[in-house]
Amino acid sequence: MKVLITGCAGFIGFHFAKLLLAKGIEVVGVDNLNDYYDVALKRRRLELLLASSGFHFYEQDLANQEAVGAICGRHAVDHVVHLAAQAGVRYSLENPGAYMDSNILGFMSVLEACRRAGVKHLVYASSSSVYGAQSEVPFSVSHKTDRPVSLYAATKKSNEVMAYTYSHLFGIPTTGLRFFTVYGPYGRPDMAYFLFTKAILEDRPIDVFHYGNMKRDFTYIDDIVEGTYRVMQAAPQADAAAGGAPYKLYNIGNNQSIVLEYFIGLIEKYTGKTAQKNYLPLQPGDVVETFADVDDLIRDVGFRPDTPIETGLARFVDWYKGYYCGAD
Repeated sequence: MKVLITGCAGFIGFHFAKLLLAKGIEVVGVDNLNDYYDVALKRRRLELLLASSGFHFYEQDLANQEAVGAICGRHAVDHVVHLAAQAGVRYSLENPGAYMDSNILGFMSVLEACRRAGVKHLVYASSSSVYGAQSEVPFSVSHKTDRPVSLYAATKKSNEVMAYTYSHLFGIPTTGLRFFTVYGPYGRPDMAYFLFTKAILEDRPIDVFHYGNMKRDFTYIDDIVEGTYRVMQAAPQADAAAGGAPYKLYNIGNNQSIVLEYFIGLIEKYTGKTAQKNYLPLQPGDVVETFADVDDLIRDVGFRPDTPIETGLARFVDWYKGYYCGAD
């Protein structure tokens, strides 16, 4: 098996590549190493991957369709796991063009490369954000997702629709994974848990949106990559429910909704410091609650994410202290 991973220097891509390499699977990684957040952290992740002889890396922008196709062909990849994207809900209000280039044009390049290379299975990252301001919880893949409340969410919904079209027209097996608030070591510095930990350790105030009355289904990184690996191995067959296309969608979440104030309290506990809280209203593009229904994932691939938030956050804070406050 040869697997192309886009966004391999990103948070999820890095951990997924590590998992495959540990299993002896050859990995072709693609990343443009953009500066949306600390490039040094991306390069550190990449350095760890490059220590493996089974890892091949290309610094490439996915919007370059010809280059992406050439990489797939050169390595004769048979599986593609597309994890690259311009992330961030709030940033999409500031720089919408970045989302069009990366999340739409970049995904088109990946779809075309899969079509031309005849890949056995394309797995791609969607997001819980596609559910918008959904009030019925837990969120099920059967719920309507036609009212995204951010441009980021709109691009992820577009990816699902584009993938369906390619599955329908060309018979390419595609599976979209709606990730729910992923956290853990080597995580993204723009995420709340990372920002909170950094600020609390530096004795600076944290911004707590919606006055702390938010809930999130936090999913530990090890659960995300294990679920992704199992899904990758189970390419969908032609499905009557999908109009005969080999197309699937799954939620990957911890199947519970954690109150933000409790979450912050755990970080206080593990850092040994008290947070200075700056309470603010709900921000444009944010939603009040996320909560994943993972019954389909359990039924089809036999996996349920189950890392307790207490365990996952303790591991993250330990990593953060080691990486930023001591030896890596």
